[in-house]
Amino acid sequence: MPEIPPPAPLCLLFDSDGTLVDSEILLAEVMADVLTEHGLPFTARQYMEEFRGVRFYDIVDTQQRLHGTLSEDSLTHLEAAMRTHMQTRMEAELVAIDGMPETLDSLTDYPKAVVSNGPDHKIRCAMASTGLAKHFGDQLFSAYTLGVWKPDPSLYLKAAEAMGYSPECCVVIDDAAVGVEAGLAAGMQVIHLNHFPDEEATPDGAIAIQHARELPAIIARLARDLVNTETA
Repeated sequence: MPEIPPPAPLCLLFDSDGTLVDSEILLAEVMADVLTEHGLPFTARQYMEEFRGVRFYDIVDTQQRLHGTLSEDSLTHLEAAMRTHMQTRMEAELVAIDGMPETLDSLTDYPKAVVSNGPDHKIRCAMASTGLAKHFGDQLFSAYTLGVWKPDPSLYLKAAEAMGYSPECCVVIDDAAVGVEAGLAAGMQVIHLNHFPDEEATPDGAIAIQHARELPAIIARLARDLVNTETA
């Protein structure tokens, strides 16, 4: 009887926006347009400098405290407009983060999931628009579906549980501070894809990289370290 190979020692949990797909500037521009149109002045620069990865409702709440409260009807229209405009731009313009398709091709032996603060339909649109869906299938975990948002570690913990892996056997790959914080608080290995190393510091305990092509070697090392620890 042929020997069955052991499962991969690590499960990879990827953020979506800014980690797998280059959507941050699209989102920044859409939010600037829509929020401003609805009486909440906002700029793309603000999003990139202050709110990357932050829950949409939290951004809206912050702007309402500064510029006045909107009616429930206005808030409903605002969110609908933001989601519609974002999907249109994603379908037309979204691309994968440089080097990420090739990197994922080299990581086929590892189970993977997308864990995002965005809604499920946005994650699916992003994966389909960039050709990355084949790497994740239905292993997509949305904060809107699970009812918990980064930096709360519960989002990554719920994804790990669903994937059948303990936290110490999971690696979080995230570009935003809220995601890095969530992964560290969950007790997972964290790789910070830092697009702005001159402006953003990688927290203690996380591994800093600047390009997707660095991922395979680091993940291979983490996998070896885990196996060596378990067999020591």
